[in-house]
Amino acid sequence: MMVSIGIDVGGTGLKAGAVSERGEILSKVSCPTLPERGFEAVVADMARLAVRAAEEAGAAMEEVRSVGIGIPGVHDPARNLVVRCVNLYWKDVPLIDEMHRYLSVPVYVDNDATVAGLAESVAGASRGMHSSVLITLGTGIGSAIIIDGRIYAGAHGCGGEMGHIITHAGGILCSCGHRGCWERYASASGLIRLGQEIAKRNPDGVIARKSGGNPEAIDARMVLDSAKEGDPDAMQAFETYTEELAIGLSSIVVALDPEMIVLGGGVAGAGEFLLQAVRKKIAEYAIFPDMPLPRIELAITGNDAGIIGAAHLGR
Repeated sequence: MMVSIGIDVGGTGLKAGAVSERGEILSKVSCPTLPERGFEAVVADMARLAVRAAEEAGAAMEEVRSVGIGIPGVHDPARNLVVRCVNLYWKDVPLIDEMHRYLSVPVYVDNDATVAGLAESVAGASRGMHSSVLITLGTGIGSAIIIDGRIYAGAHGCGGEMGHIITHAGGILCSCGHRGCWERYASASGLIRLGQEIAKRNPDGVIARKSGGNPEAIDARMVLDSAKEGDPDAMQAFETYTEELAIGLSSIVVALDPEMIVLGGGVAGAGEFLLQAVRKKIAEYAIFPDMPLPRIELAITGNDAGIIGAAHLGR
């Protein structure tokens, strides 16, 4: 039985699983990351998890096709180095070479959002699609472009960073150092900022009361739930937010014309409430009104996306 191993690397936890060719998880194991121990100690744990995942799936390491790793950072395939993983304190580290100290199978590495997009195309909402784009709406915006079942990352491996499309030239400062990036407006952080502005303007309003009068306690769900309940201030924030989201998505449609756009991350937990608003606004921006628009759906692989997608990097 041939399997692939996927490893999902997070700042607090490492998860690994053996995955079938159909994207089915056959086993799952995990342990704390404890990144303060240093790069080498974390990688040693990753290798041990890979072996355990194979064993628990009933496969010998000779039956492991490859090991894939999804990281919260950037891997440079030309130099074979992880350039940066801020929350792991990694900079220019040889992750693949270090894994090969313990494992003789091929090892592949990519960004966790890219890996999640691959998971959706293998076993999720965009399964069977020729082309798809995943957008994860979290603290920032993660993204992945999948064409013919393969990740598209551009000529130099830097493509697909949709969160850093400039939608407001000279706008809000982004963590990347530029101003006006889409993720400053259409991520969960963007929605939270709108909620905080409302709470400060209207300290007696619904959002201010839900936050206990503390704007710093406002989260995206608080704003979304208030909008669902019909609070006028929250509904206005939701309209502004979904407009910002649609602006970026429309640019993706014009540039790539994918069959499907998949929305994941915390904000996507709003479900149909979010989808209906976004689908309507995307249609309003269509450059060719008589041509089909991409389907817009919610991600469904959830917490397993990192394992499933990473396991398929070698395929």
